[in-house]
Amino acid sequence: MVTVENHIGKISVTEKYLTELIRHAVCDCFGVADVCSVNTFRSAVSSLTGGRMCKRKGVLVRTDKDGGLIIDLHIKVTYGTNIAAAVNSITHKITFTIEESVGVDVSKVNVYVDDMNC
Repeated sequence: MVTVENHIGKISVTEKYLTELIRHAVCDCFGVADVCSVNTFRSAVSSLTGGRMCKRKGVLVRTDKDGGLIIDLHIKVTYGTNIAAAVNSITHKITFTIEESVGVDVSKVNVYVDDMNC
């Protein structure tokens, strides 16, 4: 659960909602074929690094010590896509979507290209 407090009051957002919001925003980006599942090894390593985390299909959301979000995305891209441009677009779209919808700062977005759709 992510909690935001402002002058109006306190808002709590579930990690499941954040994960689904991120998945829908990513799937709308150009060149993204799908969101890949996170393998067991990466999940275990990520859980050892600390912080709160939500493990869903291809999206890991955790909070840093300053209250910002760190988002790890595992995606499958379409063949022929400029990966650098797609990752840059995804990073900006996710940051904008989360900050506008929820009001929580996004500290970092890590995008991992795990597969390619031919």
